[in-house]
Amino acid sequence: MTSREIREAFLAFFNDKGHQIVPSAPVVIKNDPTLMFTNAGMNQFKDIFLGQVHAQYPRVADTQRCLRVSGKHNDLEEVGIDTYHHTLFEMLGNWSFGDYFKREAIMWSWQLLTEVYKIDKDRLYVTIFEGDHTDDLSKDEEAYGFWKEVIAEERICLGNKKDNFWEMGDIGPCGPCSEIHVDCRPDAEREAVDGSTLVNADHPQVIEIWNLVFMQFNRQKDGSLKPLPAKHVDTGMGFERLVRVIQGKASNYDTDVFQPIIGYIANKAGIPYGSSEQTDIAMRVLADHIRAISFAIADGQLPSNNKAGYVIRRILRRAVRYAYTFLHFKEPFLHELVPLLAQQFEGVFNELASQQDFVQKVVLEEEQSFLRTLVTGVQRFEAYMAEHQAITGDFAFELYDTFGFPIDLTSLLAKEKGRNVDMEGFQQALEAQKTRSRAATTIDTGDWVVLQKRETVDFVGYDQLECETTILKYRKITVKGKDQYQLVLSVTPFYAAGGGQVGDTGELVSQESDKRIIITDTKKENGLIVHNAQSLPKELQGAFIAKVDKIKRRDIAGNHSATHLLHAALKQVLGSHVNQKGSLVNADYLRFDFSHFAKVTEEELRQIEKIVNAKIRDNIALKEERHVPFQKAIEGGVIALFGEKYGDYVRVITFDDDFSKELCGGIHVQATGQIGFFKIVSENAVAAGVRRLEAISGRKAEEFVYEQTDTVNKFKELLNNPQDLMVALDRLLVENNSLKKEVEHAITDKALQLKSELAGKALDINGVNLIAARVDLPNADAVKTLAYALKGHMENLFLVLGTEINGKPGLTVVISDNLVRDKGWNAGTIVRELAKEIQGGGGGQPFYATAGGKDGSGLDNAIARAREFVER
Repeated sequence: MTSREIREAFLAFFNDKGHQIVPSAPVVIKNDPTLMFTNAGMNQFKDIFLGQVHAQYPRVADTQRCLRVSGKHNDLEEVGIDTYHHTLFEMLGNWSFGDYFKREAIMWSWQLLTEVYKIDKDRLYVTIFEGDHTDDLSKDEEAYGFWKEVIAEERICLGNKKDNFWEMGDIGPCGPCSEIHVDCRPDAEREAVDGSTLVNADHPQVIEIWNLVFMQFNRQKDGSLKPLPAKHVDTGMGFERLVRVIQGKASNYDTDVFQPIIGYIANKAGIPYGSSEQTDIAMRVLADHIRAISFAIADGQLPSNNKAGYVIRRILRRAVRYAYTFLHFKEPFLHELVPLLAQQFEGVFNELASQQDFVQKVVLEEEQSFLRTLVTGVQRFEAYMAEHQAITGDFAFELYDTFGFPIDLTSLLAKEKGRNVDMEGFQQALEAQKTRSRAATTIDTGDWVVLQKRETVDFVGYDQLECETTILKYRKITVKGKDQYQLVLSVTPFYAAGGGQVGDTGELVSQESDKRIIITDTKKENGLIVHNAQSLPKELQGAFIAKVDKIKRRDIAGNHSATHLLHAALKQVLGSHVNQKGSLVNADYLRFDFSHFAKVTEEELRQIEKIVNAKIRDNIALKEERHVPFQKAIEGGVIALFGEKYGDYVRVITFDDDFSKELCGGIHVQATGQIGFFKIVSENAVAAGVRRLEAISGRKAEEFVYEQTDTVNKFKELLNNPQDLMVALDRLLVENNSLKKEVEHAITDKALQLKSELAGKALDINGVNLIAARVDLPNADAVKTLAYALKGHMENLFLVLGTEINGKPGLTVVISDNLVRDKGWNAGTIVRELAKEIQGGGGGQPFYATAGGKDGSGLDNAIARAREFVER
C-alpha cells in the first residue's frame, strides 16, 4: 500500500464505524496560552475533554498534522540522527466522547491492523497499565480482559505510570492507556530474543505505533483522582511509523512519505543517499524540516525572533546549516522542496498547495538571510581565533545568541583548528538566558474558586453592551510578581480577544452594594471567556451589571470593519493573490499583514484609500449571518483565512455582497458610515512576501488631519506665510544645499592644509613614515578625506589620527599596502588595541580602520602607543 492508500484506509475504516471525519486543525495554536503548536491529535478536542463545550459528534476520526519541537515534547536534536523522530508528523486518531469505550477501541484497532493492513499478528505486542500504588490504582483488568480475546497473554506487557497512564497536564482529564507495538526485526533476531523484552526499551526496530488512551479520571489540584462523569477514548497512531511497518522498511525515511524528497536532494547534491552517515543525516534533516517549516508558514506562523516564530526560524536554520556544511549547498536550496511537498499533500492538506508561492518566497528569504549570517559568523570566529588560544563559553554563546550561529557549527570549526569549546561555560550562559526569559514571562496561576455551577456561558456582546450577570468562578494569578484576578461570568457582553481584535474593557457594578470591578482585558482560554481585573471586592455573590467601555468598543468596531474594507480594496488594487497574514485591531489603529511581493506604491496606496473611503460614504449596512454551515459559506464566495480553525457553523460578515464577505467572529459597526474616515499611515515589509499596513479611522483619523494641518500652518508661519508653500520650501532647500557645499569645500580645504602640515612632521623610524597626531576636524568624512590624502601622498605610511567630534573621542589608523603585505600589520587589530586607551572599540580593513570611545583624556596615550608600536 502507498502512504496515500494507508491514510485513506484508516479514515474509511472509522467512517464505516460511524465516525465523523473532521479536518486537521492548523499546526499553529492561537487560543491556548499553554501551547504554541498542535503537538497531539487531541489538541483540537481539548475543550470537550475539559467539559467546557459539548461534542457535536460522539465519534470522530481524522489525520492531524502535529509539531513537536518545544517544551517537554522536544525531539528536534534527534531528528535526522535516528530513523523515527520527526518535527512535523501526522497523527491518525479516532475519538469517542462519552460513547464507546475500551472494548470497541481495542477490537477495532486489532481489526484494522491485522485484517485491513495485514500486519503479521506474531509481530504485535500490546501494553496495559500495571497500576500504581501512589494513586491507589490497580491493574487495568478491563483492558487486559479484552486484549486476551485477540492476542496471546504472553504478548500482553505491563506498563508503568510513565508509559501507560496518560495525563493532559498537572490537572485535568487522564487515564490508563494501551499501546500497540510492532517487532520489525528479522526472523532470526526474533527467534534469538523475545520481542516482549524489547517493548518500550528504545529498540529502533521494536516500535510503538498506536496508543489507545482511556480517559476515565480527572486529576485534581491536590493530586487526587476523581472518576469522570463521562468516559472518553482518545487514540493516536503515528502515520509515518505505520507506513514504515506496512511497507516493510527499516526506517521511516525509506518510505514513500520521504523518499521522493530525499531523492531530489540527493540528485541536486550529487551525493547518493546511503553514501555516508553524515550526508544521510543531512538529507533526512532537510526532508523532515521542510515539512514543519512549510506547514507552519502556511498556517500563519512566519519565522521571527520570538516565541513560535523563533522555533520555526530555528528549524529552518538547522536545515540550512546541514545543507551548507554536509551537502555543500552554498546557495539557497531548501525553498526548492516546497512544490514537491505541496504536490505530495494535495487532497490531504490543501493549505500548502494554495499558498505554495508565498511559502516558497518566505523560505527563500530566510535561507538568504541565514547564509549571510553563516558567512558573518565564520568571519567573526576567524577574527577571534587570531587573537585567542581558547574558545570561551561566553564567546560561543555570543555567536549563538547575537549572530544566530549554531553551537555545533562553532564546535566543528574549533575542532578543525585543533581547539575545544568551553561547552560548560556555554551551557551556563544559555541557562542564565533561559532563567531570565522564564522570569520575565512566568505566570503563577491559582485554583479556580467556584461560586456557582453552570453548563454554559452566554456571550451577548454582538447585540448588547450591558447586561445583568453573576460571577461563576474566579482565581488569582501572579504575573511578574504582581497579583491579578480572572473572572468567568454567567452572561457577558465583553468580547474576548481573537481574530486580531483586542479584548473589551469596562466594569462590573454590583446591584446590591454599588461596588465596582474594573475589567482590564478579556481573553479566551480553553473555550472560556475570562475577564481580567486588577482587584476584587470581598463580596462577589449576587447580581452585577456588566458594562463594556462604549467609546473604546465603538473605536475598535470602526477599525475592525475598516480592516474588512481594506482587505477587499487590496485584492481589488493589487490582485487576488492578496491574503491576510495577520492583523491587530484596537481602539487606536489597525494593523494588517498581507501576502504581496513588492512595495505598495504611493499611487496604489492612494487608490486603496479612495476605495475604502468611498465604501464608508456609501454607508453600507452590515449584513451579519450567524450559524451558517461552513461549506455553504465557502460555496457562497466568503473569504476564509489560512491558519484559522473553523467549526461546522460560522459567522459571516458582509459589507456589500459584491465587495467584502468574510468569516469573522469580531465586533463591527452597523453601517460603514460609522467608521467616519480612513487613512493609511505606514507601509513596510515584515517578512518575505509579507507587507504590513497601519491605518487609522474615526476619531484618530480626525486627530491626524488636525495634526497635519497644524504642521502645515507652522511651516507657513516660519516662512512668513508665502502664497505658495511648495515654491518657498524648494527655494529654501536650494539655498541650504548651496551653503552645505560651501561648508564642505571649506572643510576639505582645511583637511588638505593639514595634509601638508602633517606630512612635514612625519618621522622616519626604521624606514616607516610615522604620523601620529591629534587633529581638529568637524566630522568623520573630513578625517577620512585627510587620511586617504596622506596615504596617497606618502609611501611606507603608518598613520594614527586622534579626534574629538561632538565631544566623542575617536581614532583612525591607516597603513600603506606594502606594510600590510610585507610586515603583516593590520589596522583593524591595531585600532582595537589603541582604543582601549579611550575606553572604546572598533575595527575595519587591514589598511584602514576606525574606533570610537568614551574617554577623550586617553587620546594622547593612544598616540604615544602608536609610536611605541612602530619603534618596537
